[in-house]
Amino acid sequence: MRHMKIDPRALKDNPDNTRQTKSSPQGDALLLATIKAVGIIQPPVVFAEPDGGNGYIIEAGHRRRRLAVAAGLEEIDVLVVDAADDNGAMRSMVENIAREPLNPIDQWRGIERLVALGWTEEAIAVALTLPVRQIRKLRLLANVLPAMLDHMAKGDMPSEPQLRTIAAASLDEQKEVWKAHKPKKGDTASWWSVANALTKKRMYAKDASFGDDLAQAYGIEWVEDLFAPADEDSRYTTNVEAYLGAQQEWMTSNLPKKGAIVEVNNWGQPELPKKAERVYGKPGKGDSTALYLDREGKVQTAHFRLPEAKKTKSSAADDVGNGSDDGIIAKPRADVTQKGQDMIGDFRTDALHEALGRAPIEDDMLMALLVIGFAGLNVRVDSGTAGSILGSKRLTRHAVHLFDQDGRLAADMDSLRVAARSVLIEVFSCRRNMSNSGIVSRIAGSAIGADTFLPNMGTEDFLACLSRTALEASCEGTSIVPRPKVRETRAALVEQFRQERFVHPSALFAPVDTELADWIKRGEVIEGDDADAAESVEADPHYLGPTEDSGAADPTELADAEATENSEGEDTAFGIAAE
Repeated sequence: MRHMKIDPRALKDNPDNTRQTKSSPQGDALLLATIKAVGIIQPPVVFAEPDGGNGYIIEAGHRRRRLAVAAGLEEIDVLVVDAADDNGAMRSMVENIAREPLNPIDQWRGIERLVALGWTEEAIAVALTLPVRQIRKLRLLANVLPAMLDHMAKGDMPSEPQLRTIAAASLDEQKEVWKAHKPKKGDTASWWSVANALTKKRMYAKDASFGDDLAQAYGIEWVEDLFAPADEDSRYTTNVEAYLGAQQEWMTSNLPKKGAIVEVNNWGQPELPKKAERVYGKPGKGDSTALYLDREGKVQTAHFRLPEAKKTKSSAADDVGNGSDDGIIAKPRADVTQKGQDMIGDFRTDALHEALGRAPIEDDMLMALLVIGFAGLNVRVDSGTAGSILGSKRLTRHAVHLFDQDGRLAADMDSLRVAARSVLIEVFSCRRNMSNSGIVSRIAGSAIGADTFLPNMGTEDFLACLSRTALEASCEGTSIVPRPKVRETRAALVEQFRQERFVHPSALFAPVDTELADWIKRGEVIEGDDADAAESVEADPHYLGPTEDSGAADPTELADAEATENSEGEDTAFGIAAE
């Protein structure tokens, strides 16, 4: 093997070259830039033409020779070797397959050696045809614990976000975390666990309302996130307390005349003053402004309107005498009208019945539903020991399928399941009338997933039943911004919900925790008292459910109705009556 200089244009391509696929334009551009910057680092390998030719054939380095010509080089260094019997085919194959790019650790170490020799990051980037940002990313490895670097050098590298988190931590913190998460010999590291243990909350400069003066006053030092897109301000700090303090001081200094700094609730919404009404449209002259910090530490603004102060009796009398009605305070409208509540009752009932007919229900759940179904406000069972055995035609028609030809109760499980579902459909009701089962129907619906059977309530009929506050709350989670006029907001929501299903939160089956606790408590009282006390509680039409419009009938009227039903010759094998 010997060195020589030769005009790259005089070299001939090897017809047996292993790499026949053309390189990408981007790869050629990078190599061309490198050749122009530092020349050809690794000379091509050539051999003399066979049969007494005077030229040289390339064995390895076709692309380097081609781009050297493109770079305008007059001469390049080459290595001349003896021609192989296979025209260099095997050596070309080995050379292409065995070549492996440097791993990031070796790249970083090489970059650090160049920096120590006086190379700048920009010059290294030009020579290696890499972005300066990539050079700086690799140099982050200088902040990584040596023990972690040794493991990474084996080929087990973290992802870029994980590396960023690790490099941002102190060496002492890295040492403690690596001690806890260091993998066993031959295993890969759980970089997610390592990065998660070193993760710190980041507060970004782009979200800060304060300027450099407050940043310096609070000792905030911005750190650039080298892994973020290059065209955005990626500076951040992990000094959360100082960041929030600077934001708080900025709000205090920039508070409007009619403004207030408020906290946020558990849902990240501002806690406005008591009785304040939030203004989503353009604020008026008399409206106030609230500043608050959201969960990301950003300063947010909310406008609100306070109700007019109630006038004293004397001033109200004066107004009456003067023909003024300014002292009249309009009663706030309920979120959902009575018609809307009726619609919700119908929606719930239909969905519950559909769920009872179609949803998967385990046998133990089915038995539990039957038990609580008999506790519904619309169901009354007369005890057989009291000498009164009353039944219901509608319930009896399902029960007769559980008997065999000899009149014995011998139902198979399939027949029992069908009958049980049918009875529950007859018994459970959420309608706001005599048939209301109360809280038990909502418990049942929540247990079997009846919410998924509720219809789309984003219609003009139902949305017209909502107050402005409830209507604007329905805009959350959508792209709809509340309009100044209620009908415009409603029309936008109707259009929005043509493509997706909307269910008002108040229509969901799950009862309020306090209602459920009260119902359970009442049941415990009934169980613990004597029979007389139990009867007195049961006489209360609301004892097993919410107090809204239960419409339970007088027990005497029920008894009269049941007596009439029995007089018509009904089979009274089951002591259940459902209104």
